[in-house]
Amino acid sequence: MHLAAHFPGVNATTVWADPRSRSQIDFSSFVHLARTAERGKFDFFFLAEGLRLREHNGRIHDLDVVGRPESLTVLNALAAVTERLGLAATVNATFNEPYELARRLATLDHLSAGRAAWNVVTSSDAFTGENFRRGGYLDRADRYTRAAEFVATARELWDSWTPGGESRPFAHEGKQFTISGEFTVPRSPQGHPVVIQAGDSGEGREFAASAADIIFTRHGTLEAGRDFYADVKARLAAYGRQPDDLKIMPGVTVVVGDNDAEAQERAYEIRRQQVSPQNAILAAEQLWGTDLSGYDPDGPLPEIDPVLDSGLVKGRVLHGDPFAVVARWRAIAEAKGLSLRQTVIETTTRQSFIGSPQTVAAELTAFVDERAADGFILVPHLTPGGLDDFVDRVVPLLQESGAFRSEYSGSTLRSHLGLAEPVWKG
Repeated sequence: MHLAAHFPGVNATTVWADPRSRSQIDFSSFVHLARTAERGKFDFFFLAEGLRLREHNGRIHDLDVVGRPESLTVLNALAAVTERLGLAATVNATFNEPYELARRLATLDHLSAGRAAWNVVTSSDAFTGENFRRGGYLDRADRYTRAAEFVATARELWDSWTPGGESRPFAHEGKQFTISGEFTVPRSPQGHPVVIQAGDSGEGREFAASAADIIFTRHGTLEAGRDFYADVKARLAAYGRQPDDLKIMPGVTVVVGDNDAEAQERAYEIRRQQVSPQNAILAAEQLWGTDLSGYDPDGPLPEIDPVLDSGLVKGRVLHGDPFAVVARWRAIAEAKGLSLRQTVIETTTRQSFIGSPQTVAAELTAFVDERAADGFILVPHLTPGGLDDFVDRVVPLLQESGAFRSEYSGSTLRSHLGLAEPVWKG
């Protein structure tokens, strides 16, 4: 099993008002979580990132991962205070250029002795594009076209240095990029940084099958995980790849208690903290696309239909058809007799694994054994101590059963993941 740690942002997952919650900016917060993950022998430490503060009804709302230091800068600093832990940065392929980003990633790979990873994301909204000189945005259909050529171009740059340390000129001419010259950073200890892709759409799955080493997914149930796993692994052969060449790692949360009942109580309290009455209304507004401030969060769901493209929420990607999601919410609310707030709690929070250390360890192992995942990216609800219980109480059980490593066997992120060094294609 592979394990990674996600540094949470200020969002619906984080219980940011908890007295134990600390800064999202102080370097000490990043150090604590990263060192906890390394103490647990995790594969990598993962930073998400956004490029513009989100807005809700004309006001800044849901800071998420925006409003904190830039990811690659933080990871370069963490390289000095960790030894084996992989360091993964989310960097946008829509609003960056291959030469500069390939250079920054190669630099991290050298400073960390081969532990760098790049989570490739794209943007399709003009709202984010306003922050950049060119402005505008890419049509949704063009996002992955650019991203695929971006990754391929970056790999050409990394391959422009031979494994023996000789620099050779590069030249790339394509629909998205036409560049030539000489790359300034020698080939890194793991050949190329590891490439992660986050996306569940058909386009995202195909892009991951063709170009990624890891796919970060949203599928938290065993059945959905099995279906996703089988679908993505089946796509690899078309690109001359083997099933183990791509690791499937869903983002999950974990709540651990002394026993299963205590863990369930803790999980329920966390959900209540995550979804206050005000946050319930805001979450519903993001789905309905209209002002719902006149509704009672402890009353029934709105009977009105969603308003598409209302502009109420800016900077957030809506997953799924709003009409279908509203229909699902209404069915759940009717079947269980839930209020608006209770429905939001039921449908939007995601404590994926809840129970005693023994229960959590067994369920994680079952997901991997039954081919619903190759591992997990843990998203704690507290910064920076949200991984402590898991590392102290669950990881030893996984190690005792042989489901997870007791020590690192290599020094690079590729070695942790069991990925071969890329064949030089210079």
